[in-house]
Parts: sequence; C-alpha cells; structure tokens
Amino acid sequence: MPALALVLQGHSKFPGLPARPTIARWISAALQHDADLTLRFVDAREGRRLNRQFRARDYATDVLTFAYAHAPTVTADIVICVPVVRRAAHERGLILRDHLAHLIVHGTLHAHGYEHDRPAAARKMEAREVGILARLGIGNPYRATPRR
Repeated sequence: MPALALVLQGHSKFPGLPARPTIARWISAALQHDADLTLRFVDAREGRRLNRQFRARDYATDVLTFAYAHAPTVTADIVICVPVVRRAAHERGLILRDHLAHLIVHGTLHAHGYEHDRPAAARKMEAREVGILARLGIGNPYRATPRR
C-alpha cells in the first residue's frame, strides 16, 4: 500500500467534517503511488478566489487540485470548498459524507494525473472513482439515488 503524508488545513473551521483517519482512509483508497498531500477545506470566498485566480472562473467550485508531481511521489494540494459541497449534496439529495468522500477521491485521482476533459478520459476516471468508492461502501455517485 502506498504511503501517505497528509496535512489537513481548515478542517477545524467546519464542524461535522469526518475525522482525519476517515479522510486519510478515503485518500489512501485512491493512491497508486506514495503521496505527499495537503487537503485544505475552505469557505466560498476563498474557493471563489482560488478558482478565479487559477482557472479564470469566477465562482466557488467544489474541488480544486493543484498537482505538482505524479511520480515517484504524488505531490499536490487539494482544496475542498465546504459550503459548495454541502449545498450540492443537499440540492441533489445526497448523503453529505458520501459526496465529500467522492470529491476527495476525485481530487486524489487528479493529483495522480487523471482528467475528465475528453470523453474517454472521463470514462476512465469515473470507472476508477466508482471502483474505489465501492470498496469504501459508497454507491456510484454518477447513478446516485437521492436519499429519502
């Protein structure tokens, strides 16, 4: 199993987030190489600023990945905008914890070089996400059934 060096930032600012061991387990499930990752939880203002600055999109998005190296050690910063994640989970009728796990796995795969900018690449990345999430006991997020 690949080794994980994980730094969490902003975690304590958002009550109700899963504990560090749970987050590390989600990330570890997606690792293909040793990794040195920073996972930063941000509010909508910081999420919007980062998305505008680095992607030229003037809105807060759910997850941003800044990948610096894919091998031999994956090195990246993954940013999760908590208010966007919470709102999307609520609007789509998803379990927040499952949605957050999906986005953390998604960001981790981006750190490994996975992309979804072309249909074939998107299918490959989505298949990998679905497999990882299934091993974590989480259903397919692309066929999510709203909770009742």
